[in-house]
Amino acid sequence: MINRLDHIVFGALDLHTGTQAIELQANTVIPPGGKHPLMGTHNSVVSTAAEEFLEVIAIDPQAAPVLRKRWFSLDEPATHARLKTGARPLCWVVNTTDIETLVGQSPVDLGDIIEVTRGDLMWRLTVHASGQLPLSGVLPVFIEWPGSHPARNMQPSGVSVSSINLTHPAPDDINALFAQLSIDHLATVTAHPEPTIGFDLITPTGRVVTFD
Repeated sequence: MINRLDHIVFGALDLHTGTQAIELQANTVIPPGGKHPLMGTHNSVVSTAAEEFLEVIAIDPQAAPVLRKRWFSLDEPATHARLKTGARPLCWVVNTTDIETLVGQSPVDLGDIIEVTRGDLMWRLTVHASGQLPLSGVLPVFIEWPGSHPARNMQPSGVSVSSINLTHPAPDDINALFAQLSIDHLATVTAHPEPTIGFDLITPTGRVVTFD
């Protein structure tokens, strides 16, 4: 099983405004992505590496009512309150080559494996029925792409992910969990009274920008 960073996710209350804010800080352009009718969301996406990308996601005000809680905690009041100040890091997503084995062997509940399609894209990822993010987003969402990776067809950004910055009240426990899930090479958790997530990005000019 191979696990590697797939993409980082910023949440926004308004997709256009949130995308513009990230573009300004990261000195790049993030084109429109598409809609997710199953979840009533839409996004903007841009490549950060050959098979890696940056996503800005928001509830689609034009979407039909959905039959379940939206992914990435977008229906949670705490998420809404956090995003009132602007687009913020929401979660990170890990690409795995064997999502069934990973979910089956995990000592914590990673959620259900759901299948999502959009156009000619199809992917499988872990989503809790509650829509909540495991450990408030400190634990990643896991994804598997049965076909080719979509980042290969995305516009390059000139931006790269320098680090994923995670905190938790019990960092040793979370780092041990990361080792069990074979993702400890992707991020390290440090001590803080509350779980938090942030990203360091390298802009096209070489400047490092921190989002938290």
